[in-house]
Amino acid sequence: MSKITLTTVKKFIRENKDKLYINVKSDFDGMTDCVQPLNGGFTKVIINDKDTEQTLGIHGAWFVGSSRDYFTPFESDTMTGISVSNCCGHFILSILK
Repeated sequence: MSKITLTTVKKFIRENKDKLYINVKSDFDGMTDCVQPLNGGFTKVIINDKDTEQTLGIHGAWFVGSSRDYFTPFESDTMTGISVSNCCGHFILSILK
């Protein structure tokens, strides 16, 4: 598999918008001023129009930009997608196989 970039993620989102799931593994918490782990599991993506540069329209996603997002392939028995990590947290965007 070739290197995953933000362009790859945008294409994945665009091509799978109606069948996309997100699992937010950790998220920045302003009350503790650090990234806290979450146990939400996979949920259907909610598309919105707010902060589209940082969220790409996906509720729960946050992209830092400037090459500070780290992308790795994700695969389980039932899902396939892209894992995203940065200083604001970690989440997985995936679709059902």
